Amino acid sequence: MTDSASSSSLSTLQKVLLLVSALVLAVSLFLVRNGGSIESPLDQLARRSLSPEVALSNGRPTILEFYADWCEVCREMAPAMLEVEQRHSADLDVVLVNIDNPRWLDLTDRYDVTGIPQLNLFSADGTMRGRSLGARTENELNSIANALIDGSPIPALAGVGSTSALPQTASADSTGPRSHS
Repeated sequence: MTDSASSSSLSTLQKVLLLVSALVLAVSLFLVRNGGSIESPLDQLARRSLSPEVALSNGRPTILEFYADWCEVCREMAPAMLEVEQRHSADLDVVLVNIDNPRWLDLTDRYDVTGIPQLNLFSADGTMRGRSLGARTENELNSIANALIDGSPIPALAGVGSTSALPQTASADSTGPRSHS
């Protein structure tokens, strides 16, 4: 009976050691995959983000991303955005604005945010050059970042559009499409 009890306790000990080893391996893989940080890529970007006011006035091009923590597409795109932010950190600001934070209500209204992720693209002088709606791959984000840094045209991608200033009207009393004169 002692052999059976000893064999049973050894088997339990082996199971415990196997479970502990599996947990250590899982935690190690998670940390390696996330660059040693338990923080998600979306959280890392948000934490490191400048305020929009600073980014739009510091003489560097800016990607202003409107996102939400619950947005699955935003979370899926975050690792690619983090790579782009790290690759271009010397030349480009990546700013995250959480649409669920009442602090940013004025920005979501000003930039007519109706879907997320929405990227507003700004030149170094703070002029809005374009907007991107929906998910972007790392290659697409790099193309956008390079265009902003170089001052070249924004890439023609589905869901990406350029912006331009509206022409000034000739005079306040000019007839328009709603006038009945």
